[in-house]
Amino acid sequence: MADRKYLFSQVDAFTLKRLSGNPCAVILDADSLNDLEMLAIAREMNLSETSFVLKSFKADFRFRYFTPTEEIPLAGHPTIATVFRLLELGKIPASTTILRIELKAGIIEVEIDRSTASPRIYMKQLPPQFLKTYNPDEIMPLFGLSKIDLYPEAVIQTVSTGTPMLMIPLKDPSVLGKIRFDGSTFARYRSQADFFSAHLFAISGASETCARHFCPPPDVIEDPFTGSATGAMGCYLWKYGIIKTPEFIARQGQHLHRPGKAWVKVFGTSEAISGIVVSGHAVTCMWGELLI
Repeated sequence: MADRKYLFSQVDAFTLKRLSGNPCAVILDADSLNDLEMLAIAREMNLSETSFVLKSFKADFRFRYFTPTEEIPLAGHPTIATVFRLLELGKIPASTTILRIELKAGIIEVEIDRSTASPRIYMKQLPPQFLKTYNPDEIMPLFGLSKIDLYPEAVIQTVSTGTPMLMIPLKDPSVLGKIRFDGSTFARYRSQADFFSAHLFAISGASETCARHFCPPPDVIEDPFTGSATGAMGCYLWKYGIIKTPEFIARQGQHLHRPGKAWVKVFGTSEAISGIVVSGHAVTCMWGELLI
């Protein structure tokens, strides 16, 4: 049987500088791939996520996102990376400013701002769901931390804007450097929990956050920049009054020497959040043919 060929790209999201931000593999025209093949390709790429572009009968495109071990319903940096690559290849008309993307989590809107040298891509995530809360005495040791490292009187809670993420607010940015992640214990704990991965974050300055994000092995242990968790974090911070303005800059990846940056805007009141938008740039660093 002859090889099947697919255009493969690797795009760094939430950055304008190659080899920083979060890398995502993007596979175009992936309709002929089955689930097992997509998962095998994601294992081969061995990145936090690989994105597959398919035709949609409900929206402009359909994207599917796989980690090396499973499909996830929504992810931020693959959305930014994939839309950027489609723009770069001329697969999105120059007149288009709003895209509807079909994801496993549902249909989301993406806005494209071409007024800058590199387009800025705005991802509207799903309205937040505030889910289960957790005991700090159980959670903090998974990261080599203790209850005193938490933001004062804050709760540890799962929040989902499409993919459920555990929100762990820290008292200051220095705590991020103290983290010692216990991946095997975390994986066992997560198997009985309601979250996919964990987002640890702190306020940095008047209108910025910094964060680290951890996943259970054998997935990539630490994610350089996590757009979906950044959206959930924004909703968490606004709901609990930890931020005083619904717009801020989120930074992540410095501890991996892959710094990334996103702009975040929460819509609605702290009691009734109606939506969240996370935006950023991207840059392609490699492309070629994938043979199956």
